[in-house]
Amino acid sequence: MAYWKDVYELIDSNEYEYKFAGNYGAKGEKRAKRKKITPEQIRIQNQKNREKKMRRLIKKNFRPYDIWACLKYPKGTRKKWEEVKKDFDNFIKTMQRRYKKVGEAFKYIYRMEIGERGGIHIHILVNRLREKLNTDVLMQEIWKHGVVDYKSIHAEGGYEQLAEYIVKKPEKYGDVYKQLSLLAEEEQRKYLSYNCSRNLIRPVPKRKVYQHWTVRKLLREGPKPKKGYYIDKNSIRTGVNAFTGMSYLYYTEYKLDVKEESWQQDYGGGG
Repeated sequence: MAYWKDVYELIDSNEYEYKFAGNYGAKGEKRAKRKKITPEQIRIQNQKNREKKMRRLIKKNFRPYDIWACLKYPKGTRKKWEEVKKDFDNFIKTMQRRYKKVGEAFKYIYRMEIGERGGIHIHILVNRLREKLNTDVLMQEIWKHGVVDYKSIHAEGGYEQLAEYIVKKPEKYGDVYKQLSLLAEEEQRKYLSYNCSRNLIRPVPKRKVYQHWTVRKLLREGPKPKKGYYIDKNSIRTGVNAFTGMSYLYYTEYKLDVKEESWQQDYGGGG
């Protein structure tokens, strides 16, 4: 039986996943018996996996004071998806040119949406410029079709809430669902998907396979952080995966020297 540890090394934190057989990973212990999974449980698990993948993608490429914005059209505007995409592509190309001009790469994750009353808007996560140029002002200057609302990732609730929002699906039979049902099937799919810039770094775990006694010691004494890090106790999760029958331990450690003031200084006070 294999016992392994996956480590996701992100910008200011590391995420750990231990997977093993039995409660203590003792020699000779077997996996728990797999349970019969319902379609609803599969749906929930798939959604959790999407959120986890998106959270790590954000944490690998963005920082707490990068910008989460909403590009809006005036109230009552109705456009076909192709027209919205054309407007957005022009916005992206111009932003890329302006970033390149000051020696930075433009990174983003976006999702086009239809609101409860049919209003079209685009949510986009972008990396903040590090020199003294207000990124929010730049976005409003380039998006010529309406207002740009924005917050920092930190103000929006952090990585978990943001990841959940980006990959969410509308509540069935809710107002957004009703608006989407008025569109052609292909157009519906486009409003339900998210997209990323090609220059994002995809998190790949470092895997280490080890002996059963390592797991027993880990569970008995608890995880220990690397030097210069601390473990968020609220991030510790243990249990048995109903799909695989394998036990697991998850937790996240964060750098000790990361402070909000350092982000503001790092970005030169730019907005």
